[in-house]
Amino acid sequence: METTTTRPNTQEMVVIHRGLRREARLLAELTAAVTPGDTARARTLADHFRDYRLGLHNHHHGEDELLWPLLLSRVDLEADLVLRMEQQHERVAASLVAAEAAFLAWEPTAGASERDVLVAALTEHRAVLTEHLDDEERELLPLAARQLSVSEWSALGEHFLASTPKPKLLLFLGIVLEDAEPAERAALLGAIPRPARLLWSLVGRPQYARRVRAVRGTKS
Repeated sequence: METTTTRPNTQEMVVIHRGLRREARLLAELTAAVTPGDTARARTLADHFRDYRLGLHNHHHGEDELLWPLLLSRVDLEADLVLRMEQQHERVAASLVAAEAAFLAWEPTAGASERDVLVAALTEHRAVLTEHLDDEERELLPLAARQLSVSEWSALGEHFLASTPKPKLLLFLGIVLEDAEPAERAALLGAIPRPARLLWSLVGRPQYARRVRAVRGTKS
């Protein structure tokens, strides 16, 4: 039973953001390094971008549907902050549309000029995303911790699980866990059912390791 002293663990959002920041940075850096004409590499990065875009879209959609309306109904002076978060979501979404269009132009031939346009789009996406995540962590998460119950906060994760194709969930878990501190990792894994933890250990972790090697061009 929740009490007035119960507060949601908003630190888990910081861990999610850490993974998003890393992937946004790597997409721009890895794309910039692709040799002109390497269509196989272009396809690998385009596929990874589309998975990343899906995860980010579903993450933000949950906030749009569940977080902003609740906060707006409970705050007064901080309403401008919540409205700024909504506007930043729109800018992030627009940057993803621009990056997808640039991927579609680049992927078939991996041309140098198309690659440079894409890198510019990915760099812009990273900039607007980072601005939003920084603002959210500094200003919005403390507000959410004060205003929301544990169950209301947990609904964000439930929304993500419900809206994301099951084969992609293990990938997104890997993205989040990769740079998590040991205590953060334990808390995240402890919040999911035991069968899901077992699936991650036996299937998800090796799958994610293969994805990392393919996307980053590493052998280990």
